[in-house]
Amino acid sequence: MSLSLEGIGAVLQSDNDQVKIVRLVPAGPAAKTKQVAPADKIVGVAQGDGEMVDVIGWRLDEVVKKIRGPKGSVVRLEVIPASNAPNDQTSKIVTITREAVKLEEQAAKKSVLELKQDGHTYKIGIIELPAFYQDFKAMRAGDAEYKSTTRDVKKLLGELKKDNVDGVVIDLRNNGGGSLQEAQELTSLFIDSGPTVLIRSADGRLAVLEDQNPTGAFYRGPLAVLVNRLSASASEIFAGAMQDYHRALIIGGQTFGKGTVQNLEPLNHGELKVTMAKFYRVSGQSTQHQGVLPDIDYPSIIDTKEIGESALPEAMPWDTIRAAIKPTSDPFKPFLAQLKARHDARSAKDAEFVYIRDRLALTQKLMSEKTVSLNEEERRAKHTAIENQQLALENTRRKAKGEEPLKELKKEDEDAIPAEPDDSKPEDDAYLSETGRILLDYLSLNASVAKH
Repeated sequence: MSLSLEGIGAVLQSDNDQVKIVRLVPAGPAAKTKQVAPADKIVGVAQGDGEMVDVIGWRLDEVVKKIRGPKGSVVRLEVIPASNAPNDQTSKIVTITREAVKLEEQAAKKSVLELKQDGHTYKIGIIELPAFYQDFKAMRAGDAEYKSTTRDVKKLLGELKKDNVDGVVIDLRNNGGGSLQEAQELTSLFIDSGPTVLIRSADGRLAVLEDQNPTGAFYRGPLAVLVNRLSASASEIFAGAMQDYHRALIIGGQTFGKGTVQNLEPLNHGELKVTMAKFYRVSGQSTQHQGVLPDIDYPSIIDTKEIGESALPEAMPWDTIRAAIKPTSDPFKPFLAQLKARHDARSAKDAEFVYIRDRLALTQKLMSEKTVSLNEEERRAKHTAIENQQLALENTRRKAKGEEPLKELKKEDEDAIPAEPDDSKPEDDAYLSETGRILLDYLSLNASVAKH
């Protein structure tokens, strides 16, 4: 949650029986040596002056454990350079002093999405939030520049205000949560005052966490929150508060449903995780099991029956308690039917949405099959037929976008990590673009009613 770790600053991945460097963190310890590069293979690890340990055939996480270590300590790596000739397995030893490595790619970042609609060009601010983080150590030490989700988002909102954006989308897709305090404080940027989350302990006591910001909402403009099945815990607390206060349109997929609080109790051997409490939204609804249900649904390639809190055995149920706020009029409710209709009309023609729905239908069809042939020839024919269907779907999508069709599906490593950070534009993301358009639809419909 502090967005830092102590190690060498290299992203690694498995490559058959070896570990390959995918990329180096800029200005990190490994990059500073100028002796290692992407695609180099690590075949041995030693601590300080200790014995070199052969790590060929090891699991990736076990190799990472040996390479990570406290700041100031030394690790030696036996590396086969990618610049070697194809059959040259000559290695070299690289000595690296571990340092604190900043994980900047996990910090909040902004972009501006430009959309043409109804003959006008609009700007939608996008804030991508991969986690709810806070550098507790730096904060306690009095560091005025400590990293925090709320501080970063507030700064980005200020920049978007200067850009004169017409609305903002908070992108919480795949955000697995993090600091509860940050979820609470982030909520305070968008509401004037009031409770943010309720916590009921196992003995029935109820704690109400309140917005502590005396200055009121920092951003009062149009807002949408984009979520999916992998938005969990702190993400659900924030999204639920935005929905309960009718402060934002919640768009995307049903969230994970992680609404419980655990403590780790030490044992003689290991630790025991004990559920101590449960989270509730200010409307009194639990985030447990059910998660947050969006106002407008997007198709999902993630099967909610297989992934999510509700898919876990003995998961605690969804329930409700007394609401902490009084019901207020919902400005979105009168327009939801029209917003959904406009979204459906657009997505029916959008190449990405069509592809996702067709791919999901194919996946569900394959998952429903309960038998498999033991005849090798039939199995191979079935596999080829499935690949051909997937290729046809991909090429239909590419054709609609004006891209060259593929002759065959790319074989991708399931453990692969992109060699470079993603630099795609928000316009390339169908879900982001459509979320921006839904927000613009709401502004248009609301303005039309206001005129009358």
